[in-house]
Amino acid sequence: MTPYQPPQGRTGAQCVIDGLLNNGVEVVFGYPGGQAIDLFDKLYDAPLRLVLPRHEQGGIHMADGYARATGRVGCAIVTSGPGATNTVTGLATAMMDGVPLVVIAGQVSLPLIGTDAFQEADNTGITRSVTKHNYLVRSVDELPRVIAEAFFIASTGKPGPVLIDIPKNVQQAITLQPDVQDVAIRAYHPTIRPPAAQVARLADAINKSHRPVLYVGGGAILSNSCGLLRTLAETYSIPVCTTLMGLGAFPERSPLSLWMVGMHGSVAANSAIQQADLVIAAGARFDDRVTGRIADFAQGAKIAHIDVDASAIGKNVATHIPVCGDLRQTLEALLPQLTKADRSDWLAQIAKWREAKPATYHPRKDGKLQPQAVVEALDRAATATGRPTVLTTDVGQNQMWAAQFFRHDTPRGFLSSGGMGTMGFGVPSAIGAQLGRPDALVLSVNGDGGFQMNIQELVVAVEHRLPVKFVILNNARLGMVRQWQQLFYGGRYSATVLSQDGRPDNEHILPPEAPTYLPDFVGVAQAYGLQARRVRSLAEAEAAFAEAFADPRPWVIECIVAEDENVLPMVAPGAALSEMILDHDN
Repeated sequence: MTPYQPPQGRTGAQCVIDGLLNNGVEVVFGYPGGQAIDLFDKLYDAPLRLVLPRHEQGGIHMADGYARATGRVGCAIVTSGPGATNTVTGLATAMMDGVPLVVIAGQVSLPLIGTDAFQEADNTGITRSVTKHNYLVRSVDELPRVIAEAFFIASTGKPGPVLIDIPKNVQQAITLQPDVQDVAIRAYHPTIRPPAAQVARLADAINKSHRPVLYVGGGAILSNSCGLLRTLAETYSIPVCTTLMGLGAFPERSPLSLWMVGMHGSVAANSAIQQADLVIAAGARFDDRVTGRIADFAQGAKIAHIDVDASAIGKNVATHIPVCGDLRQTLEALLPQLTKADRSDWLAQIAKWREAKPATYHPRKDGKLQPQAVVEALDRAATATGRPTVLTTDVGQNQMWAAQFFRHDTPRGFLSSGGMGTMGFGVPSAIGAQLGRPDALVLSVNGDGGFQMNIQELVVAVEHRLPVKFVILNNARLGMVRQWQQLFYGGRYSATVLSQDGRPDNEHILPPEAPTYLPDFVGVAQAYGLQARRVRSLAEAEAAFAEAFADPRPWVIECIVAEDENVLPMVAPGAALSEMILDHDN
């Protein structure tokens, strides 16, 4: 009898590993489970760094932070059912901000799909609206092509997340198909080279303008065009404002910088937009947090919009000069067509706005530590190290103070959930950023609310010896919602006070010697194996930063700050950019 001859080929699970390696993946964030065991079995011997998060959402945010900090595609692997559904928030976060991810999910075997099998979920149906594209792989022979396409789609055009759903029997099946090197997708041809006529129209508008403003979004960073934007601004005397996602695309210490624009933007940025005669949107999408009341947005200006995503142009604001194409290629074509102009009067007005109404805050009479001062101290301490810095944030007041009071001068140095506003982003994204940028000083600014949403990921920083410095601005409040309740809801603080003070059953919750706020962040951090310190004054914060930055271990620094500080300036919902709230109540 002829002995059994195993088929010559490789399993679907091995195709996945080979596909990751062929696309330059070095780090994988993965959480195993029954329908992903074959994938993790192949990871055991693979030359890849496998990082085990403690929750799939944390893993996706780690991959996201890695991608934002490095410009490379982030990769995560999860199991079926709840493993895949736990990725939805992270996928939506990446989708809104244009972050390239490839997420691989295990799935029940093909014959079991539709039978309500254990941990079965319609992963492609569930994630269709929060991914750039997704796949359900029905044949192992498709897998090499699908993996190559996924990386291509994730990283071209406007980047975004792609999910590949792989049934267990497909992971185990054998294929003879080789890896795919050159990808060609019939229905996917992202616009790259801009139309020459539209670039010429834009050049003519810039040459004729007296009060131009560059409005720069995250697309400038994604397209690696920040150097060209700086040349455009500095050579042709055009002031620059950025969105939250665009922070770092243009150095904020430049006299041409107007800082951030929009709801919590600077007076200089919002005033310049409102009085400009030409607004040049570069890789930005006219988000509602930027435009305020659209009917009153930049009424006296022509609007030029450069974006690789055709669907974004004219979507929110009427566009006079649309330029669909890669921002870098657009700027390369544009710059030779420009001529210098005398814009000294415009720049003088910009300088007055910058000087008269900078982002500021008033000293408190009660002596409580102010969160704005903490962020300024963090900036000074980071600058003093002389190291490249990556600052990640959570969402809320902490995010806005980090945007306003930390100086952002380099691209990929500020990582934050912009479009989705995802609490719980700050901790895991910092871990991903540190894995991608081991040379950098990685700081994570968080509120006490968002910090608890993925607090379990602190242990990953310890396991991998990552020197991330986590800073908590603890105001015992869900601060941004509390601020809105104060300003627009008559001070009715519903579900935003996290302190135990004043609760009638407080004596049954806490012993007399306990703090009035739970949890004890220092104790929790130490339990996870981190160094930790609690500070209540600016001097204590400065000393803690100096000690932590000199230590190669991960740290948590909890700053007890005033509970009633507000993020200002502020444009109220439905108001125009010219209608800014400037005054502090305390």
